[in-house]
Amino acid sequence: MTGIQTKQTASGKFVRVLYWILLLMRWTVSAVQAKQTTSDNFLRVLCASGRSAEIPESADAYGWLVGSWELEVLHYRGIDLSSQNIKGEAHFNWVLEGRAIQDVWIMPRISGRKSDSDRTNNMYGTTLRVWDPAIQAWRIRWINPVSGHEERQTGRKVGDEIVQVGARADGTPTRWRFTEVTPDTFHWIGEALEPDGRTWKIEGEFRAHRLR
Repeated sequence: MTGIQTKQTASGKFVRVLYWILLLMRWTVSAVQAKQTTSDNFLRVLCASGRSAEIPESADAYGWLVGSWELEVLHYRGIDLSSQNIKGEAHFNWVLEGRAIQDVWIMPRISGRKSDSDRTNNMYGTTLRVWDPAIQAWRIRWINPVSGHEERQTGRKVGDEIVQVGARADGTPTRWRFTEVTPDTFHWIGEALEPDGRTWKIEGEFRAHRLR
């Protein structure tokens, strides 16, 4: 084989390799774009720009929460963590044509999460609060897949607070409250009723400050 033929063969191989590289790059970009489109479409059909007209303004207990919040963790799973300076975050938005508010509560914050995070102080869960006109209240479902913790409650405005009450599968009554509410802060307290039927034990407690 002459030098010219060798160069032509090498050039042909280079062109073929370049072709396949470009084809692979194009496929990768198309796959990423398709995935992004799917994600965008999901968010578009899930999220809503505001409250549905079906919900009376006077019953809008949760709309003020829309946005992002930093959480100061005071209690979690019944343990006092106030001295440990643990931070979390929470994000809220209208969903399902404005008939519901969904949130995500995260602890520790995304920037500090590790794959081997302590499951006892690890939260990455979501709440769906759906307005039910039949009872003029919000039906609430919380789940934290990290620990398997689930709650079902009903929420209403009670004076200056928002109070959610429910019962666990074993019959234990629960009470979760948004207290000391301002446009940019709130105090969240989660309690369960002790067997004596009178004492409420704090299981979770957060102070929140609006990020945006």
